[in-house]
Amino acid sequence: MLVIVLENAPPSLRGRLAVWLLEIRAGVYVGDVSQRVREMIWRQVVVGLEEGNAVIIWRTNTEAGYDFQTFGKNRRIPKEMDGVKLISFLPPEKVQNLSEEAPAK
Repeated sequence: MLVIVLENAPPSLRGRLAVWLLEIRAGVYVGDVSQRVREMIWRQVVVGLEEGNAVIIWRTNTEAGYDFQTFGKNRRIPKEMDGVKLISFLPPEKVQNLSEEAPAK
């Protein structure tokens, strides 16, 4: 099982993901693909995301039963503690500072 959630993603990326996965809600994609296809899809997300952010979650043989990665500016930052991935939240003003420091395109 694979889940990808996009925020502020361009329509071109959303359309590309719809080729491989089912969009069950706006910006929420699910599917069951191989590791190789999952990695190819994630590379396309990273390249095509522009100013948005994304998270990918997939089933794996870990204590939690899943693993995840994030990309883009977001308050939620993955942190590993004792072999378990948790989420740390940045204060809203830190996220605003990250946005202001971003280089102009």
